[in-house]
Amino acid sequence: MDVVMSGCGSGGGGGGHGHHNHEGCGGGGDHEHTPPELGIAYSLYKRIDTDNVECLNEAEDESGKKVFKPWEERLTREPFVESDADEELLFNIPFTDNIKLKGIIVVGGENGHHPSKMTLFKNRPHMTFDNVNTEADQEFELHRDADGTLEYTTKVVKFSSVSHLSLHFPSNFGEETTKISYIGFRGEYTKAHKHGVTLCTYEARPMMQDHKEKVMDPTGKQVM
Repeated sequence: MDVVMSGCGSGGGGGGHGHHNHEGCGGGGDHEHTPPELGIAYSLYKRIDTDNVECLNEAEDESGKKVFKPWEERLTREPFVESDADEELLFNIPFTDNIKLKGIIVVGGENGHHPSKMTLFKNRPHMTFDNVNTEADQEFELHRDADGTLEYTTKVVKFSSVSHLSLHFPSNFGEETTKISYIGFRGEYTKAHKHGVTLCTYEARPMMQDHKEKVMDPTGKQVM
């Protein structure tokens, strides 16, 4: 798992977070690709088909789609989504364009309400809790991140062409419910091609009058 410090804030996770990048903070790191303008880098929320986002087990209807906010609003605690029956949340996120996903930031709730694990499923629309136990495309152990400074870097080759992303948060740090106030995506996009429908008319039976070729009967006489 690769975790990149996306800013110079303290973060909520402490030490032992895998690979950290402290560029500009006086320290080195294994990753040197922290974008200089994070607001631009984390603008993929504009490529989400928000009207069709699904969030399963949300306590308040339609609250899940509200956590995909502009970068500058990532630290606003409202709106947020909270799980209902237990600590699980499942997001089905369609995109309007083809996405190359490079990184994810998750800002969770206070204390134990923050999610502790995240699994990613690529291009599997309308997932339910019945099929989240299938093999994920990538999974992360999360750390408390109240400041939005921990980035979870994805396997770019695997996530180079994403039209739909499902995020499953199966657990948290000990509370009965999970809260999330921000999910941000970093990456690139290419415009999806809209192919028109070509209508073709085929003859069920050839009509003689529509064909100029001569048609002969078995006796060799021309049929008009």
